[in-house]
Amino acid sequence: MTRALRRKLAASGAGARPGFRLRGGEVTRLEGFTDAVFAFAVTLLVVSLEVPRSYDELMNVMRGFVAFAICFAVLVSIWHEHFVFFRRYGLHDGPIVWLNAALLFVVLFYVYPLKFLFTLVINQVLLRLPSPEGSPTTPGQVRELFVVYGSGVIAVFAVLALLYAYALKRRGQLDLDRIELFDTRASLTRNLLAAGVGVVSIAIALTVPDRMIGLAGYAYFLFAPVFALHGSMSGSRRRRLPAREAAERTPHADPLPARGEKEEA
Repeated sequence: MTRALRRKLAASGAGARPGFRLRGGEVTRLEGFTDAVFAFAVTLLVVSLEVPRSYDELMNVMRGFVAFAICFAVLVSIWHEHFVFFRRYGLHDGPIVWLNAALLFVVLFYVYPLKFLFTLVINQVLLRLPSPEGSPTTPGQVRELFVVYGSGVIAVFAVLALLYAYALKRRGQLDLDRIELFDTRASLTRNLLAAGVGVVSIAIALTVPDRMIGLAGYAYFLFAPVFALHGSMSGSRRRRLPAREAAERTPHADPLPARGEKEEA
């Protein structure tokens, strides 16, 4: 099923971008294994939910829908970034295998913290429900929760950044042209900026007074403006690349002699 999904996405042009050659072809065993792990991670999000036996239990399950949807969207976005990387570069050597394994390890390890945090936030902030049993009750526990979650955010995006850094290292083998190099560096920068948001959240959680700890969670709203600003700036620079290349290839005419200079006979 996962192979069929990747083939359909590839046939639809997913991961393609004008000026970037796609080097990934058939779905490899590494990509198939990755798909299976992501599918298992999604399963872990719902495996703790039992079939409701009463109306009250059904309502409790439905209250977890928003948190599940957010967690599902996060996992899909990470999977899509992985899919695009392998479509564009088609790398499957030793370092890529280990970096891929590190990404899968972090994703699996942080599935439950991800679900726990979003369930807590949705229930208390949006639904105004009382804190469930086992929720953090002291400022110290809340700080630790944000540090744990922020560490996961940093780890995921740092590994994705390392994947793009490795692609840059192999630019000769991949024969990356100027536009492809620009896109690779832009993707590397975008993931570093995303990891930086996790750093900001942890810094807030560890430094602000107890009454302001919630700001560590609101720090993740920085994702939208950071990605939008980076996309706008990199997109503008990318559009200027063809004109710059054309200007560099155009031979420059010899400068005219200065006024008053005598031409040699």
